[in-house]
Amino acid sequence: MNENIMDVAPADLVSGDRVAGRLYTDPAIFELEMTRIFERTWVWVAHESEIAKPGSFKSTRVGRQPVIVTRDRRNAIHTLLNRCRHRGASLCEKPQGQANGFTCPYHAWSYSLDGKLRGIPYPDGYEGVADKRDLSLKKLRTESYGGMVFATFGENIEPLEDFLGDVRLWIDRFMKQGGGYPIKVLGKHRFRFKGNWKIQLENTTDGYHFPIVHRSWMASVDAETADMMSFMTDPEAITHDLGHGHSVMQMVPEHSDLDDDDGSEPLQARFAGLVDELSKTLDAAQVRKVVRAMHGTGFNLNLFPNVSMSIAFFRVLRPIAVDETEIEHIALGPDGPPELDPVNRERLRIHEHFQGPFGFGTPDDAEGWDRVQRGAQGAPEMPIMVNRGLAREKASPEGWPTSHVTDETGMRAAYQQWKRMMSDD
Repeated sequence: MNENIMDVAPADLVSGDRVAGRLYTDPAIFELEMTRIFERTWVWVAHESEIAKPGSFKSTRVGRQPVIVTRDRRNAIHTLLNRCRHRGASLCEKPQGQANGFTCPYHAWSYSLDGKLRGIPYPDGYEGVADKRDLSLKKLRTESYGGMVFATFGENIEPLEDFLGDVRLWIDRFMKQGGGYPIKVLGKHRFRFKGNWKIQLENTTDGYHFPIVHRSWMASVDAETADMMSFMTDPEAITHDLGHGHSVMQMVPEHSDLDDDDGSEPLQARFAGLVDELSKTLDAAQVRKVVRAMHGTGFNLNLFPNVSMSIAFFRVLRPIAVDETEIEHIALGPDGPPELDPVNRERLRIHEHFQGPFGFGTPDDAEGWDRVQRGAQGAPEMPIMVNRGLAREKASPEGWPTSHVTDETGMRAAYQQWKRMMSDD
């Protein structure tokens, strides 16, 4: 890195094995990221179960721009800029719900679920001045894969499936934790930490920190669960760079594909009561399938730039400022008959134990993220190291750059995508 670090172009602040601390602290770089990354690529906005019925909607953001994700009467999904075409007021402040359309509270301009302008009060003042057909809400390109809904301001970028590429295989595997049923959102919570969004992007592909930061969680769970997550010395636990900044970190390789089950793995003793309850209505094979998936899949799938599919939940990041980020943790479970209610109750308890606001995992993570931001204020010319495992990185049979699960292969993948997008003028 150049000692005159503030004169270096943003894209040149990333090399193969390190990134400049300035990437976390420079407000000008943050502003460029919002346009060059978050407004030019596919950004995750919803899971289809959050907008399951015609008329359902969800408010969220793409980068810092407010949007509403809707399902119209024909079941088509739209992502609409949450900004009235008249004077710019936001149309919807509710996080989610059911609606027939959206009416601006300021002058009552009303819009349909697909964003078309339906009505203007006292329209005589607009005769010969405005045509309603030209005043629909701004609509983002919206596409889905595997129930995951993405949107983009980039009209001319590649189709979503091309952007996801080899990630699609892992999304398919992630969804198998429904035990033969679709996945649905069970609940969610949000919080903010005082740090840059890329600190969170790194964290979900950082196996190196797990047994150190999460010692309290490891001490709080049963021995079987702790043993399942003891991947530090397991040579089969690996991380793949899947391209386009995406990566997958396999902590429990034997649970990467939940359909791959020869029946020899015993179900965890802690779920014995659940097995007994489910066995009253489900056959043995089905009980085994849903109980074996109680912890989700055995991997973290990190999708650049804003969502990870982590074991049994989604973790969504939303940049607020150069030194502030909002995180949403979304708990998941099978969308099946009432007989599965005990399964989803137990999955929520597991989620709360680690990710919940009073859990053991997230508070410890957040303390680490805050400290990275505070420390990065010092000596901006000093690099952040992402070189762990560089010398032992090899290509997998699929051609994916691969190294041990504790190595920083996933971070290097994300920063190379960051560099490509920040180099694009």
